[in-house]
Amino acid sequence: MEDILPIRLVHLLLHGLTALLVAPLIPGLINKVKALVAGRQGPRILQLYYDLAKLIRKRAVFSRTTTWVFLLGPIATVTVGWVAALIVPFGHFPAPIRFEGDAIFFAYLFGVARFLTVLSALDTGSSFEGMGSARELTFSALAEPALFLGFATLAKYSGSISLSGMLASPQFTLSRVMAPHILVLTAWFIVYLAENARIPVDDPNTHLELTMIHEVMVLDHSGRPFALVLYGSSLKLLVLGALILGPFLPRTHYWWLDWVAFFGALAALAVAVGIVESIMARFRMNKVPQLLLAAVVASAFAFTLLFA
Repeated sequence: MEDILPIRLVHLLLHGLTALLVAPLIPGLINKVKALVAGRQGPRILQLYYDLAKLIRKRAVFSRTTTWVFLLGPIATVTVGWVAALIVPFGHFPAPIRFEGDAIFFAYLFGVARFLTVLSALDTGSSFEGMGSARELTFSALAEPALFLGFATLAKYSGSISLSGMLASPQFTLSRVMAPHILVLTAWFIVYLAENARIPVDDPNTHLELTMIHEVMVLDHSGRPFALVLYGSSLKLLVLGALILGPFLPRTHYWWLDWVAFFGALAALAVAVGIVESIMARFRMNKVPQLLLAAVVASAFAFTLLFA
């Protein structure tokens, strides 16, 4: 890649614009794929942009039982999403902010956002939202080892504990994809579905009280705070998608073609999620831990294979 200052500035600009503007496109693409598989026309791909514009113009309604803590969840969701987007490399281009150990910092960024979202839900005083919060924390505790063991595998292979060193390393090309990387990809795809409240772990469109997990925690949000929740959720889809796609993207001799490959891979990931949600039913609650433990085992086996 050309080591020229203008090219670097273009990469930084594209990175920032992608994090700022592209994120709401991913849920729209997923919903469109689900509708097409079901034989329906479905919502527009840009529907979330329209929803965000509508919610921003609406006034929020707050319960009398809530305090200032109630607003921490939406604010933290967007703030953490933006910071994480600056740490994760998009494609083969190093992230704007990178340092040794940023992989651990990245993992706990979303932990902070989840903690504040749970506090926001509990601040309503609703036992219903408390139930959803307990489920969210339980499943995230099972998904976290799979994420960290995947980091350990890539760190061992690349010799770096920085996300840019792991994911944007020249060592990673399609011709060198090995069994450990396939296992990490499988484990992280399960984590991707769990962390973003997608089927078969959760259903983002459900309204059945006894089966709701993530959505129940944001039921009392409206107006601008709810717009932040939706936008933050789409940011998480983008950032975690860039995380799991990084080592497997093809590398070309042209930087603009690498960006095209990155956007194409994001679209393919959204299509894959849409197809999975179309052909699978949501798991029963007692089956979700088994799925997440399978992701942990896959990541652990990938790490073990590097020492074989």
